[in-house]
Amino acid sequence: MRDPQPRGGAIFALIVAMLAGAVLATPAHAQVQVNIGIHLPAPPPLVVIPEVKTVQYAPSVSTNLFFYDKQYWAFVDGGWHVSVRVDGPWIVVAPVYVPRPVLLVPVAYYKVPPGHWKQWQKKAPPRWGHEWGNEWAAKREWKDRDDDNDQGKGRGREDDQGKKGKGGHGRGKKE
Repeated sequence: MRDPQPRGGAIFALIVAMLAGAVLATPAHAQVQVNIGIHLPAPPPLVVIPEVKTVQYAPSVSTNLFFYDKQYWAFVDGGWHVSVRVDGPWIVVAPVYVPRPVLLVPVAYYKVPPGHWKQWQKKAPPRWGHEWGNEWAAKREWKDRDDDNDQGKGRGREDDQGKKGKGGHGRGKKE
């Protein structure tokens, strides 16, 4: 006659199966959550950045805080962080994954720019290629400005439309 109560081995197998299912259900890429020192009682007022209308910034906050595509983006201690809520949790974001519109925000809208940015033109985006190197710039098809005398007419692309309308290599008729 069989015992109606499950044995310890069956319970152990069930627990192992549940733990394995939980491990497999988690994302393959780990997300690192950090405390970046942004502690606000409520979402701050946001203002559209005229040069990049899809991005807003928080002028009343004493940190580099932006809002784009329903997410808060913070540039703190030389690195990017993202959160769906202004009070976190904040997730560290590798530079290659920061959206182009956020990177196009002019230096003037950074409340706490790194010291070496102060010599850069305020109306232009930071020189991310200089910050993160040639490999990053190549992957992102990013071009920094040649110098600060270009009055905001640098070679950084203004949107995600690529080289549309820039004299491609089509096979149209010759005139």
